[in-house]
Amino acid sequence: MSQRITIDHRSAPALRHPEKAHRPDNPIQRKPSWIRVKAPNHPVYHETRALMRDAGLVTVCEEAACPNIGECWSQRHATMMIMGEICTRACAFCNVTTGMPKHLDADEPRRVGEAVAKLGLRHVVITSVDRDDLEDGGAEHFARVIRSIRQTSPDTTIEILTPDFLRKDGALEVVVAARPDVFNHNIETVPRLYPTIRPGARYYQSVRLLDGVKKLDPSIFTKSGLMLGLGEERMEVAQVMDDFRIADVDFVTLGQYLQPSAKHAAVEKFITPDEFDGYAAAARSKGFLQVSASPLTRSSYHADSDFAKLQAARKSRLKESL
Repeated sequence: MSQRITIDHRSAPALRHPEKAHRPDNPIQRKPSWIRVKAPNHPVYHETRALMRDAGLVTVCEEAACPNIGECWSQRHATMMIMGEICTRACAFCNVTTGMPKHLDADEPRRVGEAVAKLGLRHVVITSVDRDDLEDGGAEHFARVIRSIRQTSPDTTIEILTPDFLRKDGALEVVVAARPDVFNHNIETVPRLYPTIRPGARYYQSVRLLDGVKKLDPSIFTKSGLMLGLGEERMEVAQVMDDFRIADVDFVTLGQYLQPSAKHAAVEKFITPDEFDGYAAAARSKGFLQVSASPLTRSSYHADSDFAKLQAARKSRLKESL
């Protein structure tokens, strides 16, 4: 029988999230029965963890307290987080540490490339913290990581999950020129909730970023996702999906927001599996190549198999258009 994992950072919220220390506590609700994950006790999980430690790499799986870490790491799937573990943003939902980041590690691209080769990955996901302190937002560092993986693992497909590069002219062009296979940037929530949930970001900047990828290189798959349960309305989610389609986004992910600590935004609602099925049906009707919607869906969850489905869906659609 699967075990329920409770990830609780309430013991030291002021250390990890000093910017949230003044906020009133939002009690963490008991999770419903349909949100269950296996405890991370598989031998391969520990092998993957050891490899990340030995290579001095950071993973979003740990930093964001992902509930799927046991399953993914047991299959040697880890989403590597580059440019350090300290973010310049202070999103109300995020468990990544906020503060002033350290200098970029020039050797990190090489270590990421070597780790991907050692894991023997068919598909890898690379993400990062926001680096508003850098002139290009870290775009060239992303490009160097992509090139390093191409060199060590030429058959590995590469998915990147980037920041919004807000006010970083030319950054998107640098990343797209490195030609990742999938360019992911998460919208996270509906526009109405941005001031409280994602205050450092701008909704339409994120939409323009996704649209810009397709304008620069239509062959790159684009992907974005939303967390549900933050107080959004169904029609607002539908409008975001429509904005995605206008930007020609290929793949949409929808998952349940889970509150990392009492200092983070509260869960307003636990979305039922049936409701997720309804959202998935609505997304498919809008013409996305790929849809993933479930309580435990996350951006990089099952990313390798989803990429294969993306390729197959594109081929099928092209065939139908002939």
